[in-house]
Amino acid sequence: MKKNFRRLPLAVAISLALPALALAQETTLGRVIVTAPEAAATNSGTVVNAPALQSLKPATSDAASLLRDVPGVSLYGSGGVSSLPSIRGLADDRIRIKVDGMDLIAACPNHMNPALSYLDPSNVGLLEVYPGISPVSVGGDSIAGTIVAESKAPVFAEDGKTLMTGEVGAFYRSNGNARGGNLGATFASDSLSVSYAGSTAESDNYEAARAFKTRTATGRVGHTLALDEVGSTAYKSRNHELGFAFKGGDHLFEAKVGLQDIPYELWPNQRMDMLENDQKRVNLRYQGKYDWGKLEARAYHEKVEHFMDFGADKRYWYGGSVANDVIIGSGGPTVLNGTPCSPLSPSCAAGMPMNTESKNTGFALKGDVDLSATDLLRVGAEIQRYRLDDWWPASGGGMWPNTFWNINDGERDRNAVFAEWEAQPSAQWTTLAGVRYERVKTDTGPVQAYSNAVAPATMLVPAFNSADRERTDNNWDVTLLAKYTVDPTLDVEVGFARKVRSPSLYERYSWYSRGMEMLMVNWFGDGNGYIGDINLEPEKARTVSATFDWHSIDRKWELKATPFYSRVTDYIDAVRCPTSLGGSCSAANLSATNSFVFLQLANQSARLYGIDLSGRMPLASTPYGEFGLRGVLNYTDGKNRETGDNLYNIMPLNVKLTLTHQHGGWDNALEWFAAQSKDDISAVRNEQETSGYNLVNLRTSYSWKQVRVDFGVENVFDKFYYLPLGGTYVGQGTTMTSNPVGAVPLWGTPVPGAGRSIYAGINYKF
Repeated sequence: MKKNFRRLPLAVAISLALPALALAQETTLGRVIVTAPEAAATNSGTVVNAPALQSLKPATSDAASLLRDVPGVSLYGSGGVSSLPSIRGLADDRIRIKVDGMDLIAACPNHMNPALSYLDPSNVGLLEVYPGISPVSVGGDSIAGTIVAESKAPVFAEDGKTLMTGEVGAFYRSNGNARGGNLGATFASDSLSVSYAGSTAESDNYEAARAFKTRTATGRVGHTLALDEVGSTAYKSRNHELGFAFKGGDHLFEAKVGLQDIPYELWPNQRMDMLENDQKRVNLRYQGKYDWGKLEARAYHEKVEHFMDFGADKRYWYGGSVANDVIIGSGGPTVLNGTPCSPLSPSCAAGMPMNTESKNTGFALKGDVDLSATDLLRVGAEIQRYRLDDWWPASGGGMWPNTFWNINDGERDRNAVFAEWEAQPSAQWTTLAGVRYERVKTDTGPVQAYSNAVAPATMLVPAFNSADRERTDNNWDVTLLAKYTVDPTLDVEVGFARKVRSPSLYERYSWYSRGMEMLMVNWFGDGNGYIGDINLEPEKARTVSATFDWHSIDRKWELKATPFYSRVTDYIDAVRCPTSLGGSCSAANLSATNSFVFLQLANQSARLYGIDLSGRMPLASTPYGEFGLRGVLNYTDGKNRETGDNLYNIMPLNVKLTLTHQHGGWDNALEWFAAQSKDDISAVRNEQETSGYNLVNLRTSYSWKQVRVDFGVENVFDKFYYLPLGGTYVGQGTTMTSNPVGAVPLWGTPVPGAGRSIYAGINYKF
């Protein structure tokens, strides 16, 4: 495959030669703070203002995409507000994501409601990334690292005064006709703060830079899509949060009540769409300072009601049979479009409703004990209780006559304790050592197929229901870090971590091997079908890394290089499902290429290595403003050590260079991003290659005291490209089957990226 990446070697050379191709961030003992260059991060966990993120917010409705410039971070393409972060080739459940201190879990067999989707970009106050070697005080039940996201901190008035403050904003993006707005307001005294933050965002399907498919059919009569329209990329999202905070002396009490309502979010790389997601959450926090140090306590409860079915671009009516040479039902599986039929029966199906409900309750207690002026001890305990039900009501056709139970009374409970010692034995050395113990217990109730009397249900239902499904894992994490200041212009940090993650409920308990049901259990976006394995063991990762930080004394220029290596035992990868499971686990499936396949999750062994480079430098100070350059380069290689296969969805070598300009109220940036072709692909999944590409983006803004106006162009030259981590395009047509007939999405088309988009945003603070 042609790599179309001629300028990458030059970019790599520039990255290595110039001592400052950088992102605006701070790194302290493995932690990356996404913030403005002048803002300092401390180990206290104080919310850091992030004005550097402001320029990205009008360009996206997806909070995870605000991480796009962090070294080592890439994004799995998915819904418009729900991309999945990947850290150095490890993604999704392998990352611990904390939103306002809550450990949130995707309650969906396609992971359509990941943790960061519950935080609108307009309400982001802090994003922290701990790649790989995360301190045990923030890491746990993860092997890739930790992402900490926090909404805006409470605001208080000066002593004896009151204040009323807030902001209102709006944005528009041309590609997809995306539009939305946000409103925030705070009324506060010197001890009490009451705040509200609300936002809404919606978009139609976006368009690629050119035609990328040969069919316009959607499976619905009278509804077609243009050949350059990326089906199932529309969305609508609404978020509300009400906050109360009380401050007295050195003590802070805070309560937040949140509500998310997503009427629809369609998916281009999934066979289903999210047609309703309601989240309700209550989050309580106490933080206090004492003579001996600091104490923080948190309690939260979250409830999610989630519904999936076929959205506007996917076939809704299914089934079909022949009587007296007349097709009854919905027209049969080979026609382009389904037609309404009744009544619901084995020959007439109306959609495929899928319901998920979860309850997530957590408690956390952490203390920072000042042992001396140079020694700090962090100790803590955490409890999480997670409950999940995933059921699919009968709707006709092959989904008849029972309700299908994918997860019934699922339980995943975590109990954790940790201790961490941070010390500064000399002016040049800083060290951190921590240990964490977690007990993770999972279980689920008996299951039911749409018809227990039809193979393979006759074999699988009794076997699953009679099995001992309870599993208990005792997991130990260890983190060791040391930072040495060689001289005022060079810091060196080295670290080792052992991290353990227990399987999710979907990984252990997704159970049915018929093709239709397997296709609906997929959080990878590859169009394949999956089942889990009750006997999966926890993943255990051992990671070593080093960071070399060259910089000027005043840090006007920086160059950071972080090579890393991880070896993961019991890595949860995929194998072609064995024929002993029946259903779609056939002999032909074992050797199929160039087609969708059916897989089972299995413990194997993996290794990952790579390097992250980042830096920044000033270029010129002129009467027309300050010019600078910043950049980032990422490289990751991942292999299955048992099979020699490549790991799935590894972002190829990529680089971003940004020319910056600031003058008065102006803040401008010209970005060049390039990615190499992805040809190291997962053979077991029949993963698809993507060509190399490069894009140019333009951003400009002007700020007054109370008003900020943003304008930008994404993909300035309207370049066509496929998303390396976007998965397979199954965004339209007859998606319930993988057989290549009628309007069934064909294997072999990755999801394309968006063509040129012009955007504008305005924000007014009062």
